[in-house]
Amino acid sequence: MITDYSSFLKALSEAGFSMGGGNSEGIYAVVPWNWNEAPPYETPVRWHTGDPDTDPWEWRMRVLDERDDIAYAKVFFRKSGYIMRDWYPLFLRLRRHGKDFQQTYSEGTISREAKTIYDLIAQYDALPVHVIKSMAGFGKESASQFERALTDLQMRMFITMCGRQQKTSLKGEEYGWSSTVFCTVGTYFGEGIEEEAMRITEASAREQIRERILLLSPDAPEKRIAKFLGE
Repeated sequence: MITDYSSFLKALSEAGFSMGGGNSEGIYAVVPWNWNEAPPYETPVRWHTGDPDTDPWEWRMRVLDERDDIAYAKVFFRKSGYIMRDWYPLFLRLRRHGKDFQQTYSEGTISREAKTIYDLIAQYDALPVHVIKSMAGFGKESASQFERALTDLQMRMFITMCGRQQKTSLKGEEYGWSSTVFCTVGTYFGEGIEEEAMRITEASAREQIRERILLLSPDAPEKRIAKFLGE
């Protein structure tokens, strides 16, 4: 029963990973979009109320601000999801196939736009989205290419969200909505995460994740499982 942030963390820790919200893809989500999908119990949990204890939308940033063992990014079906630190090396092994960014780019499976974004983030350790756009020269006409490249980098697990930052004017005054901050996975979890991933075979990683998916979502179709894994 998810009733607040604390119970959400407990359920996520036990599951290991989860879709960010809802279960439209047939794979486990700790918190559904619509509580009619959940067992019939009373709960104060509601989306988009702004309450940090009962609004799942707020939990996205709380885990990044308050924890060091949970990653949140667009990692499943090009949609948001959570992965606990213990499970992250398994997904990393499958998504990167043991290759670093330069090797992946050299093979032509990462776009030039993605490389521009990645190089900036790697250079500065962490950057908010609006600064990345400005420094890389992405304008309104290239907004779709920017979003696609940013999602590609998250799906391949080269970058991940690591917080948010308020925009500031030239006078140093804060304005507008806060901007999502991205960093490399190595910066977020430490370089050791990549070494851990390399010690796991892809076959082992695939089977461990698949078994957990079926434990959490027994009716999950094999095609959806394969796409969830990133295959």
